[in-house]
Amino acid sequence: MHTQDEWLVNCQDMAGRKRGLTVSAANGRVVLIAPPGEAAVLNPLDVGRLRAALRDAVMSATYHAEGHRR
Repeated sequence: MHTQDEWLVNCQDMAGRKRGLTVSAANGRVVLIAPPGEAAVLNPLDVGRLRAALRDAVMSATYHAEGHRR
């Protein structure tokens, strides 16, 4: 059951099987639940760091997917 402060992000595991990453907000924190059920609780500053890391990873993946080399 999904609440207003819960989101499901589709993903895959290392074997390529479809999985889901659940992101929820509770008590001023963000909770990430990743397969197979491991969870991480982040404070607002850590959420900003996660966002920056995700942004950097996407930029890097896109750069390499376009055939560029470092």
